[in-house]
Amino acid sequence: MKGEPPPRAMGEHWFERIADHTGPAYLRYSFTKGTEQEVRFLIDALGLEPGMRVLDVGCGPGRHARALAARGMQVVGIDISERFIELARDGAPPGAVFVRGDARAMEYEREFDAVVSLCQGAFGLVPGEDGEVLGRMVAALAPGGRGAMTAFSAYFQVRWLGEADEFDADAGVNHELALVRDEDGTEGTFDLWTSVWTPRELRYAVAAAGGTVDALWSVAPGDYGRHPPDLDRPEWLVVFRKG
Repeated sequence: MKGEPPPRAMGEHWFERIADHTGPAYLRYSFTKGTEQEVRFLIDALGLEPGMRVLDVGCGPGRHARALAARGMQVVGIDISERFIELARDGAPPGAVFVRGDARAMEYEREFDAVVSLCQGAFGLVPGEDGEVLGRMVAALAPGGRGAMTAFSAYFQVRWLGEADEFDADAGVNHELALVRDEDGTEGTFDLWTSVWTPRELRYAVAAAGGTVDALWSVAPGDYGRHPPDLDRPEWLVVFRKG
């Protein structure tokens, strides 16, 4: 069934093949260019201050984690892709630590002042298991800690469904063949599965994971803001707290 990713082999996730191919070319894509605006907004929305401990779940090559560390936060970035973790560690600023790991199996408990998962870094890329990721994110928060995550908008996805997309309306999962380029411009085509969400579903998911939603906004990469939910922006940004 195209709406569901194939069973994963032990220690392997389909996204790793994409990461291995793109490598540093990932940071050439336009959706990665808004890091500074996104981080400024998150610092304000989450009340982040220098010295706070932040967990970046599905950190990729570390763009948000590195930007937060440069502002004085103590950041741990975790990603399932060994290639992306290697890139994140290369020249990382003090205060940024990167580990390879599966977001569904994180063992952090009550350790972080804040947790983020952005640009479908982990939440949204494991259809059927997103609740496990979210549960581990909430568990990682210390009492009073806050989190932020993005998720693809089901409304936007259906409104702008591409001809090559295969959308599973029952599962809320979109499958596409993604064309990506490596550092030399060599093209590769890879299967990509993403979960899509409505605001109502996200509020239920956060509650089921042991959290409470403080705010939910419509956003786009590089345009994080306090926009009420709409049909025109591709992502939701959810701000939540433990308990």
